[in-house]
Amino acid sequence: MPQIRNVAIIAHVDHGKTTLVDAMLWQSGLFRENQQVRERVMDSMDLEREKGITIMAKNTSVAYRGVKINIVDTPGHADFGGEVERTLAMVEGALLLVDAAEGPLPQTRFVLQKTLERRLPIVCAVNKIDRPDRRPAEVLSDVYDLLIDLDADEGQLEFPVLYTNARLGTASADLEEALSPELSADLGPLFQAIVDHIPPPSGDPEGPAQFLVANLEWSDYLGRLCVGPVRRGSLKAGSEMALVGADGAVFRAPLKAVHVWDGLRRAEAAQARCGDIAAVAGFPDAFIGDTLADPEFPEALPRLTVDEPTLTMEFSVNSSPLAGREGKLGTSRQIRERLEKEALFNVSLRVSAGEGASADSLRVGARGELQLAVLVETMRREGFELTLGPPRIVTREEGGALTEPLELVVCDVPEEHVGVITEKLSARRGQVARLVNHGQGRVRLEVRCPTRGLIGYRSQFLTDTRGEGLMNSLHIGFVPFLGPIRGRANGALVSDRSGAAVAYALYHLQPRGVIFLSPGDPVYPGLLVGENSRPEDIWVNPSKEKKLTNIRASGSDEALRLTPPRRFSLEDAIAYMREDEVLEVTPKSLRLRKRATSPK
Repeated sequence: MPQIRNVAIIAHVDHGKTTLVDAMLWQSGLFRENQQVRERVMDSMDLEREKGITIMAKNTSVAYRGVKINIVDTPGHADFGGEVERTLAMVEGALLLVDAAEGPLPQTRFVLQKTLERRLPIVCAVNKIDRPDRRPAEVLSDVYDLLIDLDADEGQLEFPVLYTNARLGTASADLEEALSPELSADLGPLFQAIVDHIPPPSGDPEGPAQFLVANLEWSDYLGRLCVGPVRRGSLKAGSEMALVGADGAVFRAPLKAVHVWDGLRRAEAAQARCGDIAAVAGFPDAFIGDTLADPEFPEALPRLTVDEPTLTMEFSVNSSPLAGREGKLGTSRQIRERLEKEALFNVSLRVSAGEGASADSLRVGARGELQLAVLVETMRREGFELTLGPPRIVTREEGGALTEPLELVVCDVPEEHVGVITEKLSARRGQVARLVNHGQGRVRLEVRCPTRGLIGYRSQFLTDTRGEGLMNSLHIGFVPFLGPIRGRANGALVSDRSGAAVAYALYHLQPRGVIFLSPGDPVYPGLLVGENSRPEDIWVNPSKEKKLTNIRASGSDEALRLTPPRRFSLEDAIAYMREDEVLEVTPKSLRLRKRATSPK
């Protein structure tokens, strides 16, 4: 059996996972010395590069002293927890990355908890050791405290610790050496720790074949590709295999092709051996969690389990008067097919029929606002037009009582902003669980808050902390319904007719509140023109033009000075909606509007 190690890199958002993978790929000799390679090469999606986060788990491999190390770079954001679940099903160990200054944060807890549940050993890397505010001893102590809090056993508490600088490509087991400016760019100690501490795959290479479908990809030439680990035996191109589905049904077909990873490239191979992470073609009806097995011994592997969604949104056809002008995909059939396809590849999404008798609406459940926003933005870029309803929490009935999802919110803020953050979260039914002052003028605040209290709060948080605060949240369970939470305090300025926005009208609407439009923007009945400074909605005419007369007066023809309009990002618009409002999404525009097209 070849020497193989399968390892997942797990960490909180922005603790350096993808940057470390870049350094590992360079030092393994994958790239030529003068080859032009962009930073964060594993983040291949446009949205990942724009947002600076990893959204989809991705595979690569490096060679170290005769050992093939298959590496899976995972998302750090809990909204993409389904990707983490799939990744951990493919590996025998994990490389835990922790920022040398920030220490373990909510998503660190999330990914580490999933790792411990699968009884996987870890290698700990304290990254960004060059930060001036580093505190490696306290961070390592926090890691041990977190492991103990997550009920790790004695074996899981025994792990190697390295101090790394992913940007410079250095690693050392000795803290003083890691801080030395003379330390050369060498990740050898990290590679060696992985080889020594992460066990090789344990399956029987001579037994009947068994392969877990942990991911799905698409090839224009081969169709659907099943990606996952070979748990037992080997997979050979052309050989007949049995697909064991969720209901136990068995379907037989030959393997069209077998691929394994060679660096970043997926290379065709004659066979994939026990321990390999492979991609195989030939089963167009395979789903994540299915098993490919020897037809003579069709034994199913344990299926993947993923945490249930905590938020839902309603997706429907674009019913505004401007429908069809900017997008090429907008029918209910096209939207349904796209969402059902997404649910095949994303195990943490749930797609079901929408409310009421309308066949044009679908309800999509996800782990958070960010996951939904990424899905919608992806569809926009593909040319879809659709209407979104406001996000709603998923409630449960437990013991005859209504329960709602609860989040652990961790805020890292300057000391002077602690009061306003505590006040705002308390108004959203949040309760302070812990407050720690790490010195240097910053405080870490842990608050337990219902999920619905966090909808739309991120932009307010950034405003309150003047952009200096960091906020992360993690779903930690369900609690009895905590009572009403006051929503958006301000009403809206709503267009009462169709036409185009006029500078004269917008100028005279400015004193009433904040305007969302520019002169020339199309308007129609029900469209939100702006935010009223008072709680009630006001129906206005944004197309009203100045009446012309043949009498001139001093000052009557002076130029109108308009305040720049407020423009929403997709995440902001989703969070801004009230229950009686929807969001019109097209490839070029985001328009908030009322469900009703006239005043009541």
